Amino acid sequence: MPPVLWVCVGGAFGSGARYLLCNWIARTPPQAFPIGTLLVNCGGSFLLALLMALSMGTAAVPSTLRVALGAGVLGGFTTYSTFSYETFVSLQAGDYGRAVGNVAATVCGCLLATAAGWFAGRWLVG
Repeated sequence: MPPVLWVCVGGAFGSGARYLLCNWIARTPPQAFPIGTLLVNCGGSFLLALLMALSMGTAAVPSTLRVALGAGVLGGFTTYSTFSYETFVSLQAGDYGRAVGNVAATVCGCLLATAAGWFAGRWLVG
């Protein structure tokens, strides 16, 4: 199967997982902060870095699986566009504290999750 089809199939699973997770989180007590999107972006950042650390320069993850999981599943799972829209809505509503907090928490959280995933992957590889 061509790589683009693996990406499409993986993307369907990633998008479904994001939808289910965000809906599950939304059923918790009302939240003024978009925590579901933040958790998806941080988790996706960690998992993508872990995948890349495990697959780059090793035979631990075949290239087809790396494409299906990385560009497909995790590409469908992470929600940068949702993050941008939620931040924009906060700015339009004049809730600058929430907008700035969302940007800072997402950028810092995802960078930390990426570093953690990378180092976890390198540790697992040896």
